[in-house]
Amino acid sequence: MKPSKKIPPTLVRNRLLLLTNLVLVGLLIFSGYSFKNRQGNSATELKAEEVKSLEAFENVYKVLMSPRCMNCHPAGDIPLQGDEQKLHTMSPMRGVDGKGILTLKCSNCHAPEGVSGDHTPPGNPDWHLPPADMKMVFEGKSPRELALQLVDPETNGHKDMEELKEHVNDGLVKEGWTMGGDRELPPLSYKEFKEAWLTWIDNGAVAPAQ
Repeated sequence: MKPSKKIPPTLVRNRLLLLTNLVLVGLLIFSGYSFKNRQGNSATELKAEEVKSLEAFENVYKVLMSPRCMNCHPAGDIPLQGDEQKLHTMSPMRGVDGKGILTLKCSNCHAPEGVSGDHTPPGNPDWHLPPADMKMVFEGKSPRELALQLVDPETNGHKDMEELKEHVNDGLVKEGWTMGGDRELPPLSYKEFKEAWLTWIDNGAVAPAQ
């Protein structure tokens, strides 16, 4: 019977290291697979209030994408006009404070009270676009992009959550339902929109997934 060869300590150590690394790699792969599955099924793991927040934001988004809101939150510096959301006929520019420039001030046509009749300028004492340093663009935003923008003080007019909740009572926000004429109203009533807005925020102001 031949005597067994003694395995050098260095070789034993290298084999143990190799085995340990293989086990670690296997664990990492398994962990990554499990994490991926959890991420893929994250909707089923949301808390009840998060689901409620997301459902509410679906309605909020519908309203903010309507002409009554988006026309004053355009991607460019000229407001949009009408239900078809074309560039404003007079081509007024935003200006530093959002109230127009030179002789083309918003208040020139948009008086404190609107003019009755179809295709006439609606009115409000504070009619304006968002200012140049905080444009608050709605146009072209996905639900997630808009939700994240709305809750970020750096992009929402420096509002905290309580101020954001209070913003739903702003006169220009309400104006979306009182412009008159043959303008298309937002898809929800103001009362329904306010309820959805507050529900979204009070339940975590959750942003939809991409």
